[in-house]
Amino acid sequence: MLTPNDIQTYLDEQGILGEILVLEVPTPTVEDAASAVGTTPQQIVKSILFMVADQPVLAVSCGTDRVDQRVIAAVYGVGRKKVKLASPEVMLEVSGYEAGAMPPFAHRQKIKTLLDQRVLQQPVVYAGGGAENALMRLSPEDILKATNAQVMDLVNPPSVES
Repeated sequence: MLTPNDIQTYLDEQGILGEILVLEVPTPTVEDAASAVGTTPQQIVKSILFMVADQPVLAVSCGTDRVDQRVIAAVYGVGRKKVKLASPEVMLEVSGYEAGAMPPFAHRQKIKTLLDQRVLQQPVVYAGGGAENALMRLSPEDILKATNAQVMDLVNPPSVES
């Protein structure tokens, strides 16, 4: 299993000015994380691993925004039922991190990443830091640079014309 130290090594190797914050309390929810670092839920970035027709895809979005699986299905040209949340076992196998600790990068393998456009509107964000009591403080542009993500609206599905 990967740890906050693995993320720090990645930050150093890639020249990313992120900072790992080890906290006194676990941060299993967006609200807990925001409270722990004294910020708004919108500045907490969640990284959610989906399996799209058996391929891992990471969706990175702000705070309490809900990623719409129909958007991901449309990007990959599959039906919505082909987009499923990764199980905890698959998440650990693919990324090296447990749910609730998932960073947007520094995974075991390169994962295709979709970045919600709202993340880039934040001056600074806090993402999973590799442990349930760790967060990573960094600029949203660094997430984009590190992941080479496709930027899009992950919250609102495209309108379907009949």
